[in-house]
Order: sequence, then C-alpha cells, then structure tokens
Amino acid sequence: MDIRRRNNVTVTGRADGPVLVLVHGFGCDQNMWRLVVPALAKDYRVVLFDYVGSGRSDASAWSEQRYSSLGGYARDIVEVLEELDLRDVALVGHSVSAMAGVLAAAQAPKRISRLMMIAPSPRYIDEDGYRGGFSAGDIDELLESLESNYLGWSAAMAPVIMGNADRPELGEELTTSFCATDPAIARVFARTTFLSDSRKDLLSVAVPTLVLECVQDVIAPREVGAYVHAAIPGSRLVTLDATGHCPQLSAPEATAEAIIGFLGECR
Repeated sequence: MDIRRRNNVTVTGRADGPVLVLVHGFGCDQNMWRLVVPALAKDYRVVLFDYVGSGRSDASAWSEQRYSSLGGYARDIVEVLEELDLRDVALVGHSVSAMAGVLAAAQAPKRISRLMMIAPSPRYIDEDGYRGGFSAGDIDELLESLESNYLGWSAAMAPVIMGNADRPELGEELTTSFCATDPAIARVFARTTFLSDSRKDLLSVAVPTLVLECVQDVIAPREVGAYVHAAIPGSRLVTLDATGHCPQLSAPEATAEAIIGFLGECR
C-alpha cells in the first residue's frame, strides 16, 4: 500500500532539519496546522498527514474495525514514520491525537523521541477523583445528537469547541472541517474519541513531554492538563493565554513559540 498517498503525506521546511510531525484531531485534517507551519518550517523538517478517513486521505482504506480504537490512529502515525524512515521525531498531537501519540511512542520508541500534547485529554468522562469535563450522560447525549444529525451537530458544536465567540470565522472554519468528513466515519471517530480512557497509557511515556493547554477550554479543562502533567514524570506544562480547543488556529504565534521553546530545551 502507498502510505504517502493513503495518508496524504506532506513534507515541508528544512530538508536537513530535525523532524517535527504534526497530527490533527477529530473532525480535522492537516490544514489545521497551516498557521503554525511557517514558523516551524524555518528550522525543522515538518511532516503532516491526514488520518485515513480525514481530509484528502484515501477513504477507501478506512475500516471501522481498525478505527474503532485509538490503536488504529496510532498505527497510522507509526506507518507514516516507517514509510518515511523517520527517527528521533518530535511528535505534536492535537486533542485526541495526543493520546494516539502516546500509543505510537510506545509502539515505536526508536522513532519518537519527544511528545508535545496540545489540549490533551486521556478521558472525557468524569469519575470519582477525576474530572474530565463531562458526565457520562453528557457524552451519551453528545454522541446521540452527532449520530442522528451530524451536520446539525457540527454547526452547533464547532463554534463551542473553538471558543473565541468574538472571532466567528474560527468557528465557521471548524464547522466546515467537520462537515467535510463523511458522517459514517465521523461517528466512529467520535465514539473512539469521547469514550476512550487512556489514563493508564500515560504511565508508559518515557520521553520529554510538553503539555500545552489553554486558559479556557470546554473540551479539555485545566484540571485535565494538570492531571496529564502529573501523570508524566518530568513533563512540562504550559498554559497559553488563549481560549478554545484549537490554539493552533486561535493563537498560532503563541503555539509555535511554545513548541519551538520546548524543542530548544530538549537539545
């Protein structure tokens, strides 16, 4: 199989620079990184791709069985790294892809040497002693709404997820991205995302890790960032002066600066 075509792999930046792989989250594609790529590409070889079923990937390669668990998305990451024969990679995962990145790092420890998690959440559902931001009923209602009317759900939820109500163009962009995803694929990805529990997987992280959160994020509240930071010994927690769940769009300069600063510390 042609992995580069399957995952619509794009490589830019310095050909001889350290490798930085950017991985998008639910309902998105590699285009979500476009505002941070110019700053990163000055010194890094930047690799982007779309998960199978997202963006301009080969949707014919999608399988409900494979992508009904985060392991399927982690396999996409690892297979892209193997196809390009990349090693000593710094992996940036947004949202649910932060946890897919954790799994990928465990699967390919010789290829991934640093992790950066933007707005991560290992579990979205509250539990005794843990606050993920949603009750089980909240998630059930969210998934039922998504499955019954995906386009309507996208139009209603994307602006909430994005935040920044004073910049409606950001919510509109996320709505467009959500609506471009095949509803059948989106339903599976959503269930995989919002019903996942990756808390134990955090214990496997053995590489330098940055946890990047926003001051206000309805999907990944700050208690979650604190939890992830505490669960990964030696990790660094940075709180951006930004709101919403997609700082690579709402605060691209600060996001790029945090990534570059962390990578500089890791040299």
